[in-house]
Amino acid sequence: MPPLQSATPTTHADEGEGLHFCSTCAFSSACIDAGYDKPTLRDLHVMVEHVGPYHAGEHIFRTNDPFRALYAVRSGAVKTLTVDTDGSEQVLGFYLPGELVGLNAIYPKRFPCDAVALESSQFCRFSFSAISALATRMPMLQQQLFRMLSRELGMASRLAGDHSADERVAAFLTDLAQRFAAQGFPARYVHLAMTRNEIAEYLRLASETISRILGRFRNQGLIRVDGRDVEIIDSEQL
Repeated sequence: MPPLQSATPTTHADEGEGLHFCSTCAFSSACIDAGYDKPTLRDLHVMVEHVGPYHAGEHIFRTNDPFRALYAVRSGAVKTLTVDTDGSEQVLGFYLPGELVGLNAIYPKRFPCDAVALESSQFCRFSFSAISALATRMPMLQQQLFRMLSRELGMASRLAGDHSADERVAAFLTDLAQRFAAQGFPARYVHLAMTRNEIAEYLRLASETISRILGRFRNQGLIRVDGRDVEIIDSEQL
């Protein structure tokens, strides 16, 4: 199985006059497909601030930082987490290129968690006040925000359900595969930028359980594992 690396930003569309949209942009496909004219697209383009790279272990934001902007992952991967009073981490989610980090801070207006780079990562930072104002003129922009928020809520509900450990791991791999497919990778490939322990914290399972289940899936011919790269062989049985 060839190594599967996280996507790097390439030009997704060139609308002329300096309007270049990355293949990993969280908004470009929705906006360009909606047929917005150049002046409207320019309004979105000029509010983007490229930040990074953040290296593995570096914070993008911390709990209780004031919420002023959303971060769209251009390349790399990010985890969000909270830290208990005893210092133990609880992983809340993982974010890949083309996904927005910080949507859960809209209501409290402060980030309710930390965001930490899992590998070298770059971002587009969008002022939330500016993008909110622009969304009133670009309905597809608003709908894209709702879709991303809905995806987060959907995964959270699956974790909260009464599912077996096998079901949780299978759902996690399937969800990641679908998200990598959105980047243009074959739908069966997954790159695990996170450690087994971080997956365990996210799925509320023991690290040993994750390793045991992945090993069993491999022995059953459901997946192929090569380091941090996973190929889903039989998605129907997974």
